[in-house]
Amino acid sequence: MKRAICAAMLLVPAAMAMSGCATVKGAAIGGAAGAGVAAVSGGNVGKGAAIGGVAGGVIGTVAN
Repeated sequence: MKRAICAAMLLVPAAMAMSGCATVKGAAIGGAAGAGVAAVSGGNVGKGAAIGGVAGGVIGTVAN
């Protein structure tokens, strides 16, 4: 569980540094947040990251 949280925390800055697109930033932030929440709550980290990534991508596209 600790590794999943640490990995999620490392992915956000890396993704933000590499991308300039709001959709990609939103997906990266959403994926990391989804993985973190799933890890803390004891859920499936992969599914949490996937759902968070999709939601973050949509929100990043709409908000831009």
